[in-house]
Amino acid sequence: MKHLLVSLEKLPDFDEIIDVRTPLEYADDHIPGACNAPVLSNEERVLIGTMYKQVSPFEASRAGAAIVARNIARHLETTFADRPQGWRPLVYCWRGGKRSGSMTLMFNMIGWRARQLDGGYKSYRRATLDALQTLPQALRYVVLTGPTGSGKTRLLHALQAAGAQTLDLEDLASHRGSLLGALPDAQQPTQKRFDTLLAARLRDFNSTLPVFVEAESRKIGAVEIPASLLHAIHQGACIDVRSTREDRTLFLQQDYARLFDNPGWLKTQLQRMVGLHSRDTINGWVKLVDEGRRETLARELIDRHYDPAYARSSQSHFVQLPQAMRLDFRPNDPDVAEQALALIRKLS
Repeated sequence: MKHLLVSLEKLPDFDEIIDVRTPLEYADDHIPGACNAPVLSNEERVLIGTMYKQVSPFEASRAGAAIVARNIARHLETTFADRPQGWRPLVYCWRGGKRSGSMTLMFNMIGWRARQLDGGYKSYRRATLDALQTLPQALRYVVLTGPTGSGKTRLLHALQAAGAQTLDLEDLASHRGSLLGALPDAQQPTQKRFDTLLAARLRDFNSTLPVFVEAESRKIGAVEIPASLLHAIHQGACIDVRSTREDRTLFLQQDYARLFDNPGWLKTQLQRMVGLHSRDTINGWVKLVDEGRRETLARELIDRHYDPAYARSSQSHFVQLPQAMRLDFRPNDPDVAEQALALIRKLS
């Protein structure tokens, strides 16, 4: 089987990447673009693992081989039924063992030029962690700082639309980065999945051009920004994004529309802020939700939560913040794209 093994650097040589791990393993993280064709289901993997420990490795291997054979047969009749004769897939499992080896061998017996990833997903995970140590240091960052509600994310999107390189960490994390940043209709990726998405994004950047990024804390919801990237961002040039209180109030109403439209979820998120604010304050905010008073709630959050929190936060990590360029941003105006272009020209 050694002649069927290939290293991670050969990924671009293949027509398709096949992940034969369980659906749970695949959901935790997978190589970008890989399709999931499990040779053991979640339950079957637990069953065989238990048999390996409690009965014997031999009995587990025999039972596992039968299950794997049936599942591969099913995939041949369904998932891969239309693949042409010259198809060249790359197959991987957790560490390049029996699961991917079985499918690779069967594919080659059919006549497909299949290969097995040496080291499996573990080799890919090691490469991802290595990339997250080195890639951030090769890039030059322009950091959008400023209090919540100033429209930094909207500006970031406008910069991307204008052709600038942008790194939207909140989009990768499926979270807006504050206590009210959870999205009611989206689940955050696992840390491994976030790392994979981030490494793929960093690889796409041109190191000769700046990368615009929004200032973030170490954690965005449940996922953590790699220390190497956080350090590199802290060294970047800063843009101090400022908006009027009126603009921020209107912007928050728009930005939190999904929260306002799901009052039960919003009230649950507000209750999580007990400890930062008194119960009377939280109950007052919950009442505003019940009464549909979005503008008043937005003003309250700005004045009593976001601005005091921003004032308390340590900005000393951003080395170039004292020399930051101030940008008076109007996030609700129709000329947001023009404002982004003007910023790009000014920086050039």
